[in-house]
Amino acid sequence: MFCYVNTGAVTGLKCDLIRVEVDSSPGLPCFQMVGYLGSEVKEARERVKVALRNSGFVLPATNLNVNLSPANIRKSGTSYDLPIAVGILAASGMIDPRRLEDMLIIGELGLDGDIRHVRGILPIVKEAVSHGIRKVILPISNVREGALIPDAEVIGASHLSEVREYLSVPADEQDGILRRADHTDITGYLQRSLEEAPDFADVRGQESVKRAAMVAAAGFHHMLMIGPPGSGKTMIARRMPSILPPLTPEEALEISAIYSVSGQLKEDQPLVSFRPYIAPHHTITQQALAGGGVRARPGLISLAHRGVLFLDEMTEFDRSTLEIMRQPLEDKQIRIVRSSGSFSYPADFMLIAACNPCPCGYYPDMNKCRCSPNQIARYINRISGPLLDRIDICCEAESVELCKLKDSDTPSLSSADMRAMIEVARKRQAHRFRDMKIHFNAEMSGRDTDRFCRLGASEQLLISSAVETLGLSARSYHRILKLSRTIADLEDKDDISEAHLSEALFYRTSGTGYWGR
Repeated sequence: MFCYVNTGAVTGLKCDLIRVEVDSSPGLPCFQMVGYLGSEVKEARERVKVALRNSGFVLPATNLNVNLSPANIRKSGTSYDLPIAVGILAASGMIDPRRLEDMLIIGELGLDGDIRHVRGILPIVKEAVSHGIRKVILPISNVREGALIPDAEVIGASHLSEVREYLSVPADEQDGILRRADHTDITGYLQRSLEEAPDFADVRGQESVKRAAMVAAAGFHHMLMIGPPGSGKTMIARRMPSILPPLTPEEALEISAIYSVSGQLKEDQPLVSFRPYIAPHHTITQQALAGGGVRARPGLISLAHRGVLFLDEMTEFDRSTLEIMRQPLEDKQIRIVRSSGSFSYPADFMLIAACNPCPCGYYPDMNKCRCSPNQIARYINRISGPLLDRIDICCEAESVELCKLKDSDTPSLSSADMRAMIEVARKRQAHRFRDMKIHFNAEMSGRDTDRFCRLGASEQLLISSAVETLGLSARSYHRILKLSRTIADLEDKDDISEAHLSEALFYRTSGTGYWGR
C-alpha cells in the first residue's frame, strides 16, 4: 500500500513542505529511506523501528520504502521521526490514509514512543497554513508556539500510541485523546511585556546621554557611549528597549520565528513579546556573533533583530569580530554560505556600544589616568574608522556627582515619557515613508536625504563649513542630515533648523578628541 504524510523542513528561515511517501509491498523484509538525507534523518530508521515496537505495534514482514520528497532539498534534524512512523502505520493498514490528507505532522520520537520537542515549529506552521493545510499535529511542548499562527488547528501529542488512536477513531470520538490548543492572544502578550521593562526613571544624571538615547531610538540610529567605569553606560543601554515603540504582532512573529529556528523559544513563553536586548561578552567568536555551524543557525546579530545589540567594552572585542558587523549594519541582513547552500537571516538591529576612553578608563582626568598617549591611541584605534563611520551618535558619559545620586527630588524622565516623545517622531516618519520600503530616518539613502532633508541657506552654510573644517566623509555628511531630521521630528518640526544641525554635528564629532577624526 502507498500513502503519504505532510511535514515541514526549515532551511535558514525558509520553510518547505515535505512529503513523506511510504510504500509497503510484498518481498524480502527491509526498511529503506531515500531523499537526500542528513545523518540525523538516516538514524530515524532505527529510532522509528524501536519506537513502533515499544509502543505495541507489530509490523508485517514487508518491503518498506520511505521517500522524503522533494529529493533536491537536504533533510536534516529529528523532526521527521513522527511523520515517518505514522506513514508506516498507514501503509501497513493500521491507519486510514485518507485521514492524513490536509494534515501536517511533525515531531521527534524517543525509543519508548514519546514525542519530543523540535525546533522551527512557528515558521513551519505558518508555511503550512499558507498552503491550505490547517490541521497540525505537534509535540505537546510545541503546542503554544504553533497556536500563535491564526487559522491553524493545532493538536498536541505526547506519545505515538495517542496519535495512532486519534487517527483511528471516528471524528466525533477524537475529543480528549489529544490536546487541542486555543489560539494565542498575541496582542495581550505584547501589552504585558512593557510593564516588566527596566525604567529610565532609575537613571540619575546623564541627561545629555539620555537625550542622545532618545534621538537614537526615535530614528533607529546606532550609538556609542564613551566614559569612565561606573558612569551608567550599561544601565542606559539596558533601558533602550523600553523606549522603543512596542512590537507589532507582525514584528513579534518575525522575531519569534528566528528564536524558534535557533531553539531558544521557551515552552511557557512561545512568543518574543519585547524588543530583544542582546549583550555578548567581548570574548565571543565570529561564528557565534554572525551565525553558522553545520546547519547555519542564526547568530546573536540576528537574535537582536528589531531590537538592541549592546557591545559593552567595545574596544576589548577582537577587531576581526567587530568587522563582521560592517555589512549587516548597511544591508540589514547577514548571509552565511556553506557547502550545503546559502542562508540569509535578518539583522535589522540598533547597535549600542560603550567603551572607556583609555585602558584605565579615566582619560582625560589626568589626576586619575595612568595611561601614556601611545597606550590611549592603541586602545581607541582597536575600532576601525569604517565601523566608527557607521555609528551615527557618539556621546560622552561623565562621572555622576554624588549629590545627583542622592537627590531623589530631582525629576527624571521615565521610559513612558521618553517613549511618548519618540512616538511623535515615529508617526512623522511613518507618514513620510508611507509609500516607501523604509521605516526610519536612519534607513534613508543619499537620494532620500536630498528629498526629505532640505536645508535653508544658513543651514547649508553651517554644514558646508563643518564638513570642510572637520574633514568629514560623504557618509558622515548624510548621517548628519539624517540625525538632524530625527531631531526635528522629535520636536514635531517640518523644517531642519541650525539648532537641529548643531546638535547632530555635536553627536557626530563628540569622539574626535579621542579618535582624532
